[in-house]
Amino acid sequence: MTTLPPPDAPPLRRGWTTGACATAATKAALLRLWGGDWPDTVQLTLPRGETPSFAVAHRNEGEGWAEAGIVKDAGDDPDVTHGAMILARVTRGTSGVTFRAGPGVGTVTRPGLPIPPGEPAINPVPRSMMDEVVATLASEFGQPPDIEITVSVPGGEEIAARTWNPRLGIVGGLSILGTTGIVRPFSCAAWIASIHRGIDVARASGLGHVAGCTGATSEAAVRALHGLPEIAMIDMGDFAGGMLKYLRRHPVPRVTLGGGFGKIAKFAQGAQDLHSGRSQLDMARLADWAGDPRIAEAPTGLAALTQSGPLLAERVAREARLRLDAMLEGAGIAADVVIVDRAGAVIAQAGP
Repeated sequence: MTTLPPPDAPPLRRGWTTGACATAATKAALLRLWGGDWPDTVQLTLPRGETPSFAVAHRNEGEGWAEAGIVKDAGDDPDVTHGAMILARVTRGTSGVTFRAGPGVGTVTRPGLPIPPGEPAINPVPRSMMDEVVATLASEFGQPPDIEITVSVPGGEEIAARTWNPRLGIVGGLSILGTTGIVRPFSCAAWIASIHRGIDVARASGLGHVAGCTGATSEAAVRALHGLPEIAMIDMGDFAGGMLKYLRRHPVPRVTLGGGFGKIAKFAQGAQDLHSGRSQLDMARLADWAGDPRIAEAPTGLAALTQSGPLLAERVAREARLRLDAMLEGAGIAADVVIVDRAGAVIAQAGP
């Protein structure tokens, strides 16, 4: 998981989404195609009214087309696309605005995402922003609003391998994302949105069982234990609450919650965000579950487990299962909990 900045750190600088960058590139290219001049910068009005300016870092043109590029600035967020060149090529079309995936931009291949299979992985809000730019400039320059927009990201396929895109069925590159146009550092919104999309894809694929795990070790163990396909594995990370609240509204027949002892124990005690900077273990409560007051002085969950032994892991699994059932009450979802040690061995289970 990403390490969060300390509470007393100076304010973090926000950045811009790939969707905002693609829109700015589209505007710059249209200004050349229709207006005759290449701008040095372009200004956008984002969905919530902000009006940032973007420096044009790439220019290219040919007969009937122009292409501009914006270097993505994600601010202080540890975004894998920070520094990527987002290119938009505009070509005169014949029927409204159409979108194409250039090199480094993925294509949707599975149902369940906001864009249907076969379409470029350019999400609805960025599409709407580009549509608006085309309409505004077409009116300004007296041009028909018939434009083909091809979005590319050099190196995007390699960057996408470090995202959830392959698991979601987006092949060939990155998604062009954003709902506000703004990247807010460490907001966790992108991670939780990816959890939601993973659930959507699993449901649309007809899966009856999904699993949310806290990390790669527990994911591998749970997947092997239940024989689940990769598409059933939800990259929950620390966001148990984000996953379960969405599942409650968009249920599947069965869910497994998997993770290490400490994180599952925090969930059992009521935490929904399991990050060490945002929730802590109640050692006194662990001691009560273990029936051993000495556990209250243990420095970590792992130390408590080592001191108490497997019976404590089994109790934590049962308590986590009760918590899971309470959060999913009325949703018709069968739930189980799996606790895994650092070597990937299952040390406790609770549930069907």
